[in-house]
Amino acid sequence: MGETDSAPICTIMTMTTVNGKHGFVLANTRLLAPPLAPEIRLRLADEAVPIWRKTEEELGAMGLPPPFWAFAWAGGQALARYLMDNSEIVKGKRVLDFASGSGLVAIAAAKAGAAEIQASDIDPFAIAAIEANSEGNRVAVAPRLENLIGADEGWEVVLAGDIAYERDVAGAAMDWLAFLARRGATVLIGDPRRSYLPLDRLACLVEYSVPVTRELEDSEIKRTGVFSFSGRALGQGAD
Repeated sequence: MGETDSAPICTIMTMTTVNGKHGFVLANTRLLAPPLAPEIRLRLADEAVPIWRKTEEELGAMGLPPPFWAFAWAGGQALARYLMDNSEIVKGKRVLDFASGSGLVAIAAAKAGAAEIQASDIDPFAIAAIEANSEGNRVAVAPRLENLIGADEGWEVVLAGDIAYERDVAGAAMDWLAFLARRGATVLIGDPRRSYLPLDRLACLVEYSVPVTRELEDSEIKRTGVFSFSGRALGQGAD
């Protein structure tokens, strides 16, 4: 969650950018286990509105996007579960978790045996959360405060959970992910079929019933899939 622009932009992750965010993350969250991935414990918020307001107060700004890093969203939970149940997908490989949010998917990949795992997001609070959560789960994850849409650093596996909220962002991200898949990367997308998920380009590999909160979603259980690009979408003919 959290990537917004359509071109690769690097935000230098200075001490000033991220320092101070760690304390905020620790002070406004508690350790919780995502229902579908109880092997992992994350610093998460109990309620959405209070931490949203506190984030705006911390930054002195109004109208900010939700603090995606503070919750275990349905797509990330499904993707994390799939990786831990199918560790051969990432074992020994270089992995990118795009729009990582809390770092849930990156941590799952690390626990599944990834040789190198990077977690990108454009929110400094997310970077602080990724650092806290990876340390708490005793895994090595390299956080990157960057929008990586358009970049290709040779990742063997690219993971993306819950990135279909906004039309422009989803379109740019999906085109980029399809490009990576065409050149040979394994690309997996976790999503509860949100509005801008291009189902006509994807094949569903597995589906889960993911417990969520009505404060964030429209139901207490979200049917959530893990998807890859279909052969047809990649110009490889029929599936």
